Amino acid sequence: MRNWYFLFCLMVIALLSPSCNNKQVEQQGAATSEQPAVRGGQASVVDETSKKNIIQIAAASTDHTTLAAAVKAAGLSDVLANPGPLTVFAPNNAAFEKLPAGTVEELLKPENKAKLAKIITGHAAAGTYKPAELTNGSTISMATGDNVTIEVKDGLTLVNGANVLGSVEASNGFVYVIDAVILYPDK
Repeated sequence: MRNWYFLFCLMVIALLSPSCNNKQVEQQGAATSEQPAVRGGQASVVDETSKKNIIQIAAASTDHTTLAAAVKAAGLSDVLANPGPLTVFAPNNAAFEKLPAGTVEELLKPENKAKLAKIITGHAAAGTYKPAELTNGSTISMATGDNVTIEVKDGLTLVNGANVLGSVEASNGFVYVIDAVILYPDK
């Protein structure tokens, strides 16, 4: 009797297993066909539980809408979403407003993509520079090959003369909010 019961259970499992697997495949297929196609690389990945990356931090900040638009127009969203590590000195909206009238609108035009990309990458460095590492007189090499100089005076940290207003640790580095757009002389 015991062998018969064991054999019966095995047959039930054998009969149900293929149908369960087919349902799983059908369910997976249905879920896949309903999901929108992912475009844009890592910058388009939505993950509400992990620490945000640099581009997600900028895009979520109401003080960095101009920077987020500039990064997108320059085609650099995926670069700032990649694992890094990176350090970005992120000009706030007020920093862009200090530029001569019409400058931002001109830079956002498609024909100025390369120039805009150079300005944006001039605010990013490979590696993670934590706040304690921003010491008076230190320099950081930016992605463009230009250097920024750190100055600490009266308890304030400046990067090429721009005030560091705050910092946010990202999943792929650090973001420092600054109050000026860093521009370098043409080489």
